[in-house]
Amino acid sequence: MNQYQIVAEQSESRLDAFLAAHAELGLSRSRIKALIDEGHVQVNGLTPKASQSVQPGDQITVTVPPPKVVELAAEEIPLDVVYEDEDVLVVNKPRGLVVHPSHGHWQGTLVNALLDHVEDLEGIGGELRPGIVHRLDKDTTGLLVVAKNERAMASLQDQIREHSARRIYWALVHGNTMPDTGRIEAPIGRHPGDRKRMAVNTRQGRESITHFRVLERYTGYALLECRLETGRTHQIRVHLSFIGHPVVADPLYGTRKAHLGLEPQALHARQLGFTHPTTGEWMEFTAEPPADMMAAIKRLRGEGSADELR
Repeated sequence: MNQYQIVAEQSESRLDAFLAAHAELGLSRSRIKALIDEGHVQVNGLTPKASQSVQPGDQITVTVPPPKVVELAAEEIPLDVVYEDEDVLVVNKPRGLVVHPSHGHWQGTLVNALLDHVEDLEGIGGELRPGIVHRLDKDTTGLLVVAKNERAMASLQDQIREHSARRIYWALVHGNTMPDTGRIEAPIGRHPGDRKRMAVNTRQGRESITHFRVLERYTGYALLECRLETGRTHQIRVHLSFIGHPVVADPLYGTRKAHLGLEPQALHARQLGFTHPTTGEWMEFTAEPPADMMAAIKRLRGEGSADELR
């Protein structure tokens, strides 16, 4: 059970809208309204309505109850397995596959597929995210490592936290005027007006750092190699949009119009490297982008074949 106390410094806002704008809660407006209706929110010690206006000096307490126990089911969902041993599993995630169950996505996720593929995975690293060391957005493709036991989970999480794991992405972006290399350091937090989006947020954002290198420039577009130093939600997409070069076909941070025949979005986790939790061996894997992204690159090059990028 998490409890938050907030002192209002503004007035004339609806209570549910006021609380939804607080990034530390990490809750949607609909979820806030449900908590209010269920009596988990108090204003000056009294139970309010969601439509109540917030007044300066109001003492607001939000109690978030623990999540309900959810039974995760194993599902026969095909997996593109790049590597597997007793400790780790590396998969090439397709576009459209949600990594772990969450509100609105309790079935058909990578976790459901993993429970069918790996024995005794339940509970490794958490009830709702068994085996999940890091995640990719639903429509981001590419490499992801899964831990098959607690020792592997602890080792891989440490490597992610200490930035010793290597995660390289390819991003096809709008515009071609960026420098050859760059470092984007801008804090990322929840968007104050849209709970589904993240944004560069200097007041409540967390430290976020992305490195990029231009691989190829085209007319109106560029292909970038991006390396994560931190791992915030939507980090690459938010940072590239922030510098004026959003990912092609990104429906949240770019344009909603179709470009180059691409489905959302042209972002691919191409390389993944880590130290094996048991052997201590450095392991590195590469996966080519999906067919539509490669076709767009070929079209922009004016080539008839997908030559290897240097």
